[in-house]
Amino acid sequence: MSAIKLQGNASGAGTQTLQAAATAGTPIITLPDATGTLIVTGGDLGTPSAIVLTNGTGLPISTGVSGLGTNVATFLATPTSANLISVVGDETGSGVLVFNNTPSLTNPTVTNYVETLYSANTSTAITVSLTNGTVQNLTLTGNATITMPTAVAGKSFIIILSQDGTGSRTVTWSTVSWPSATAPTITTTASKKDIYSFFSDGTNWYGTTIGQNY
Repeated sequence: MSAIKLQGNASGAGTQTLQAAATAGTPIITLPDATGTLIVTGGDLGTPSAIVLTNGTGLPISTGVSGLGTNVATFLATPTSANLISVVGDETGSGVLVFNNTPSLTNPTVTNYVETLYSANTSTAITVSLTNGTVQNLTLTGNATITMPTAVAGKSFIIILSQDGTGSRTVTWSTVSWPSATAPTITTTASKKDIYSFFSDGTNWYGTTIGQNY
């Protein structure tokens, strides 16, 4: 194996070309401490034990990087939703990515969806929070004032209103518009349930009775 060794100060403008005799083995070039650029032509660097690439360009992902998973190189070159789906193997469904917990969906088809059921005792006052769920199962444990959440256009929810084992509890509805401006008379029998539905136009909550005395 032949070796070419540069010694001394390698500073100065211009290009210095080294050429070794065509001998068997792998030539080794040792550079001194100096600044400048080493250009290798007519071959590759072999397999270095370590390399730090801080300003490299032109590295082809598809052919220049090994160890990538199936279709990863394609995704890195063209990062689309379709190419990402081809990378992962445990996805459910299809379509494009949604990076938002309140996305706007146009004309989706939702099959067999489940709303969150929230259960609570009212005591003498309770404020409905739709972050808990859009089906509110409220048990009257006292004569209660029920306060609606902030009116947001398009919002809706259901209240299952239950008397406790004592019964005869009453309800005052806060900021609800009922048909004919008259709130329903709730069932007062112990352990019985009424069901009410509410819709908002962004200004008001409109209530309607689904059924009573369940």
